[in-house]
Amino acid sequence: MASSPGIKVYDAGGEYIASVKYAEHAAALVALEGDGATIRQGHAKRMTLWTEGRESQPAAESYDFVATTVYERMIK
Repeated sequence: MASSPGIKVYDAGGEYIASVKYAEHAAALVALEGDGATIRQGHAKRMTLWTEGRESQPAAESYDFVATTVYERMIK
């Protein structure tokens, strides 16, 4: 059985929303959820890679920008 993808999405209230394989998909979800939504590498808060509303531009402006930022911030 395959394991769950490592990119996790949480809403502003800290509720786990989704696990996705690609950061572009996570970008679409945080754009939908709005300010405070996060993309994490795993479930731990300390592994937050993106916080909507605290970045240089909103996720809805460019999913590719979010993906690039997330992948650059990931710990390999």
